[in-house]
Amino acid sequence: MAAPEPARRGREREDESEDESEILEESPCGRWQKRREQVNQGNMPGIQSTFLAMDTEEGVEVVWNELHFTDRKAFKAHEEKIQTMFEQLVLVDHPNIVKLHKYWLDTPESKARVIFITEYVSSGSLKQFLKKTKKNHKAMNARAWKRWCTQILSALSFLHSCNPPIIHGNLTSDTIFIQHNGLIKIGSVWHRVFSNAIPDDLRSPIRIEREEQRNLHFFPPEYGQVADGTAVDIFSFGMCALEMAVLEIQSNGDTRVTEEAIARARHSLSDPNMREFILSCLVLDPACRPSAHNLLFHRVLFEVHSLKLLAAHCFIQHQYLMPENVVEEKTKVIDLNMVMAEIHRTGRPRVQWRYSEVSFLELDKFLEDVRNGIYPLMNFAASRPLGLPRVLAPPPEDARKAKTPTPEPFDVETRKVVQMQCNMEMNEDRAQWHLTLLLVLEDKLHRQLSYDLLPTDSSRDLATELVHYGFIHEDDCEKLAAFLESTFHKYRSAPP
Repeated sequence: MAAPEPARRGREREDESEDESEILEESPCGRWQKRREQVNQGNMPGIQSTFLAMDTEEGVEVVWNELHFTDRKAFKAHEEKIQTMFEQLVLVDHPNIVKLHKYWLDTPESKARVIFITEYVSSGSLKQFLKKTKKNHKAMNARAWKRWCTQILSALSFLHSCNPPIIHGNLTSDTIFIQHNGLIKIGSVWHRVFSNAIPDDLRSPIRIEREEQRNLHFFPPEYGQVADGTAVDIFSFGMCALEMAVLEIQSNGDTRVTEEAIARARHSLSDPNMREFILSCLVLDPACRPSAHNLLFHRVLFEVHSLKLLAAHCFIQHQYLMPENVVEEKTKVIDLNMVMAEIHRTGRPRVQWRYSEVSFLELDKFLEDVRNGIYPLMNFAASRPLGLPRVLAPPPEDARKAKTPTPEPFDVETRKVVQMQCNMEMNEDRAQWHLTLLLVLEDKLHRQLSYDLLPTDSSRDLATELVHYGFIHEDDCEKLAAFLESTFHKYRSAPP
């Protein structure tokens, strides 16, 4: 007797799911496991193979990308330059940029592959989101539009401030992604770097979104010329901002979006500040376009005072010293009629703000947005305080210094610690302290570590060792050392 049709279909779907989760390959270090299921994030134009993979250390899904080179001999001639390029790209780290975690080379007898692991953004592209939104709404929410623009510009400002500047060169609504918490992620950042660094005889695997007719309107007239620069990205951003504002710029089927359709979209903007902001990005003369950094301070976007933002970042960075519900508990004891702030004005009545005029729910939401990276502090730096990676290949003598073994022995932790808890207990023979450390990372993942303390161990040495082995971010070293020192003092000074 044949199985019922629904049951048979259910088994088929289950079998397909098992096939897709089958592990096809592992990274040399064993951390990354390639699965059969292919993904199409849209942020990898020119990459022949993109598979879903598992990060076995963090327990999250990632993307396994493969660049194939059919001429192994030609690849070997340029291998050092390609390695240097990837080593520098791994250093690019920003909350609004899809992260490139790791890379390695696979060079069998006749062919060659470069395999690199990138962050997986499961919520889809900006274009997909706008299409879904258009079905239910006639216009984009102005607040969401401002938040998205701020995050995209923050990423572009970061890239353009590198030395030399990193030009994205492929910014479209297909290469921008939205996470479920509202965080924007820009993909395909390495595309132009690939195109510039990989020699002509190896460049066949690389293509660009500009080859697609439907995306031609994202690229300015000077695109592809020798002298084009960061203004290319500003034009593309302006077109993305326009598309976000109107939800869709109509095209005739799959053909190119016409100038008439773009003009209609521009004229449909009712907010004069928004219209002026977008038009300043779309001017044909690249020298007249504003920089990403200047656009962040345009009156249509600049709403969060820098002092408020700095206070929020300080709160988040030191939250491990406070209870999780500290905002809620503090607001319970506040007298709503109490004056929070006051401005004295000569010859005129003073201006007062009371706690009753402040929405505590909005404060919680703002802190959550800061924690998720939606308001990066780096937006407001006129110049980068830290040295940034040189993405283009360095001179030969520097390339030799830059070269490191692949794979590297340890991965660098890029996430910050938002909360720390520590406990110390004496061993059964009461001869040695046993330390248990719980770290909560900014992506809500927990990391629990335990260690038998030696009499010679210091808090600074332990924190430095955790950085070395990739358990904490380098910026958290001092913070953790101080936290451990206070814990040691608390337990060791306590009466037996």
